[in-house]
Amino acid sequence: MSEIKTGGPVANEKNAEEKDWAAAKAAFENLKSNKPRPPKPQYAVTIAVSSRTLFNMVEEKKIFQEQGVEKYVTHQQEHESEPLKPGAAFPFVKALMNVNARLRELYPDGEELFDIVLMTNNHAQVGVRLINSINHYDLTIERFCMTGGKSPIGYLKAYMTNLYLSADSEKVTEAIGEGIAAATMFMPNTETELSSTQLRVAFDGDAVLFSDESEIIVKEHGLDTFFEHEKKFENKPLAQGPLKCFLEALGKLQRKFYAKNERLNCPIRTYLVTARSAASSGARVLKTLRSWGLEIDEALFLAGAPKGPLLQKIKPHIFFDDQMFHIEGAKELGTISAHVPYGIGQKYHKGKLIQQKKE
Repeated sequence: MSEIKTGGPVANEKNAEEKDWAAAKAAFENLKSNKPRPPKPQYAVTIAVSSRTLFNMVEEKKIFQEQGVEKYVTHQQEHESEPLKPGAAFPFVKALMNVNARLRELYPDGEELFDIVLMTNNHAQVGVRLINSINHYDLTIERFCMTGGKSPIGYLKAYMTNLYLSADSEKVTEAIGEGIAAATMFMPNTETELSSTQLRVAFDGDAVLFSDESEIIVKEHGLDTFFEHEKKFENKPLAQGPLKCFLEALGKLQRKFYAKNERLNCPIRTYLVTARSAASSGARVLKTLRSWGLEIDEALFLAGAPKGPLLQKIKPHIFFDDQMFHIEGAKELGTISAHVPYGIGQKYHKGKLIQQKKE
């Protein structure tokens, strides 16, 4: 899975890179601009978002599907002075920018910040409308990757991506296969007012933060066997899941606030929202997080109860879950949700095995 970045492997290459970066930084800072410069990629927490998650492009996608790429590009050029409407990832990106602003106050020369990259298979001719929209909303997004109809997944590692968000489930599945934390984003059915001062991120446990080891036992052998298994292996940490490294990245930034005695005023808050029961299977989860050296701000064990009502109270900027059943329930109650297509849960819906079509 994607890890927090460290320095280059070879000392002389690192020195050369440091010199190049220092020269680029000096040139950037000599320019008169109110825009904050992007952080150095190897120290940043890089969030790659697709254009269809950052902006609502339902109408544009329909043109592409019904009239083809040429009409689509022409439409975007003809309307490039009209800003696109916000999409599912928009509030999340705004919250990331707020965290960056707070970090810059505490660490004026710090490079450990969120770096937002627009990663899209759009054609470069569409870029003007995307740039105009980003400037209209005053978003700090300086890095673009526009692949002209080709999949951008191959570039994710080169951009040192910690999290990839897309509206295309196939690309997300491909990214997870490459070891990148990724999820498919969905707009909620109703709009919810979210915190403007605190980034709130909610995670499911199994097959999201953790592997699907325990979920396999539930699906194949039932709850009683699962409870016995979790009790037996309570002190054995679960294997990591596809989003463990993103929680790790959030924790890294949280600790920068704690170091400045800002724990109670930290602009990042994390939540574990799991269908597990606390007494029957919760200890292994908490001990796993402890073994990783990670904290979670709030842990909610629902014992199979619906997640939507709790999420409605939390109001996260993003909620990650591996099961569409929970995603759908959260969406209905106004939660911005992101599906993680990983593990055995993809073969089931509402507890029932999905019948595979015969070739």
